[in-house]
Amino acid sequence: MGIQCTPVPSRPRVVVVGAGFGGLSAAKNLRSAPVDITLLDRRNFHLFQPLLYQVATASLSPGQISWPVRSVFAGQKNARVLMMEVNAVDVDARTVTDGKTIVPYDYLVLATGATHAYFGHEAWEPFAPGLKTIEDARSLREKLLYAYETAERTSDPDEKRRCLTTVIVGGGATGVEMAGAVAELAHRTLLGEFRSIDPQSMRIVLVEASQRLLPAFPSGLSQKCLASLRAMGVEVRLKSLVTECTGKGVSVGDAWIDAATVIWAAGVQASDAAKWLNVERDRSHRVVVESDLTLQSRPDVFVIGDTCLARLDGKPVPGTAPAAKQMGTYVARVIKARVANTSPPPPFTYRHQGDLAVIGRGSAVVRVGKVSMSGFAGWLFWCLVHVMFLIGFRSKSSVAFDWFWSLVTRQRSARLISDGDANPISSSTSSNVQPWTRKNSKQGGDHAA
Repeated sequence: MGIQCTPVPSRPRVVVVGAGFGGLSAAKNLRSAPVDITLLDRRNFHLFQPLLYQVATASLSPGQISWPVRSVFAGQKNARVLMMEVNAVDVDARTVTDGKTIVPYDYLVLATGATHAYFGHEAWEPFAPGLKTIEDARSLREKLLYAYETAERTSDPDEKRRCLTTVIVGGGATGVEMAGAVAELAHRTLLGEFRSIDPQSMRIVLVEASQRLLPAFPSGLSQKCLASLRAMGVEVRLKSLVTECTGKGVSVGDAWIDAATVIWAAGVQASDAAKWLNVERDRSHRVVVESDLTLQSRPDVFVIGDTCLARLDGKPVPGTAPAAKQMGTYVARVIKARVANTSPPPPFTYRHQGDLAVIGRGSAVVRVGKVSMSGFAGWLFWCLVHVMFLIGFRSKSSVAFDWFWSLVTRQRSARLISDGDANPISSSTSSNVQPWTRKNSKQGGDHAA
């Protein structure tokens, strides 16, 4: 049966699965409640996912956008943290487990996030990775940098062009931000650092199936984003579908693009929570919840964040960090009301706080209410909002300084390839790669991670 973890039985036991924005918000807002909280996560740190693309493009190191969960709750006496990967929920027995340890609950909050969605083309995942974890970001960073290094030393012009080509699939905020960051890295940061390749010749292609970028934004801001990306040298293909993806490149419609690096930013799907619960889910695997974010006929189980399908005026609540934090705060209010045996709060209402997307160095598009901004003013607002979301003064200050330094100098300090002997670039022309003029040396990775 495993090892049963039994907290003090006289107080309600709240188990929160997932240390993302929603899970942290729920647990922190219960700090004054007469409950015992157990926070479970397969990692021992909280990750600020919206900035993962900056790790992948060498702007930031992993340690700058992650924070140890135990330090977050060190001063919260009614909370404890267990590092375990939940893979099953027994709603009748009121327990969760990883197959070894059983954790009982009186109230369960599932905030297990989402992963990449390939719309039935899961075989593309090895060739077109997405960004959801530190490992994803570090692997993609090394693939990008190694492609440039391979282009520097190959004598085959076709292989050189392939290594200097990056394709980003998906023109939402993630795809736009990634395309801008790769263009900054390739066309500005690397200038003057290579001898056999011209960074200006590096090709970045952004593929979007719909008729415009950033469909959640007003059309005017979408057009400004499109113009900014093209000015940065990004080739934008709208109303285009990827029909094939291999280690050599992608097919976009009837056209083939040789590319050493393909990045997937076209969609996400929820975690396996619906499967654990054996309940209704939508096409993106999100759990359908009631107006108070509970399961139907299971008022002791809450599902929040990217894991749930909550509707407001008939429209799904977006899977964003602000939405997850609002859900976590709301769930804490519901639990506190039940424990105190007082009237429950009204149904959950999502307050949309705006849309933001950064395009490149000193440029972003922002919509907050009826106010829209773009260019440098938008970039400053984008920076302020993201710094506020980070945990801890050290992370806030170091990220702000690195952004300022990059703005002024165009330098990126996290351009490390941790294993010089590991080649992540698939190539049929490896025999044309010229040997190094000096021996490779293995360097350490991101110690801050």
